[in-house]
Amino acid sequence: MGEIKANSGGSDLILKQLMEIARASALAEMASGVAHELNQPLGAIATFSQAGQRMLDRPEPMVGRALDVFRQINLEALAAGEGIQRIRRLFGQGLPQRTRCRLPELISEVQPVLDAMVLSMGGLSVDVSHPIPDLVVDRLRIQHVLCALTQNAVEASAQANNPPTIRIDVSSDRYSVETGVTDSGPGVPADLQDQLFRPFFTTKPQGTGLGLASSRAIIESHDGAIGFVNLPAGGSRFWFRLPVAETRG
Repeated sequence: MGEIKANSGGSDLILKQLMEIARASALAEMASGVAHELNQPLGAIATFSQAGQRMLDRPEPMVGRALDVFRQINLEALAAGEGIQRIRRLFGQGLPQRTRCRLPELISEVQPVLDAMVLSMGGLSVDVSHPIPDLVVDRLRIQHVLCALTQNAVEASAQANNPPTIRIDVSSDRYSVETGVTDSGPGVPADLQDQLFRPFFTTKPQGTGLGLASSRAIIESHDGAIGFVNLPAGGSRFWFRLPVAETRG
């Protein structure tokens, strides 16, 4: 097992870039959540208004004014649906800018930011099983995920009765690289586990419910997987897996 040394050079630039990635990811997930919440009722409005139009548009009764109202409802509902789609396109993140790299490098670049996040917790431990194969990823978006999971661990560990601890671990097999962020909090209650990665779901009074949702979107856009497990000794471990890069010829 090895420990990564913090690389302080360029940390301010990395932080600025990560904040931009966080903003874009949050806006994209917000638009996606709005679309999910509104498209179904808007579709129902359109369907019912069309049905009402057909029922009234017959020889008897013929109520022209009512038909005009129903037609307007239908047009407005369809226009609202088109507006939602425009919002999603406006805040779409586009294709990731992917490069060949290794996960320990990404952690090393962003570790000054992570150290600042966990300062009140007494420090961050990072363990890497060597060797770690290459990935082809958008560096900043994966670093955004690391920051989001670390922030989540900080907030969870703040609820611990024991001295808080936060640990990042990296391991790999033939097909994927797995990164875990372990906290010393109370774990995730069973009744909340299915909702944890949904947009806008949060248990925090000032939370947005977008950190874990945007992390899920980023990892899945890289053909990866993300999840968590409650630990027998207490706390939880949030993890994500990314496929290894193809071997160079």
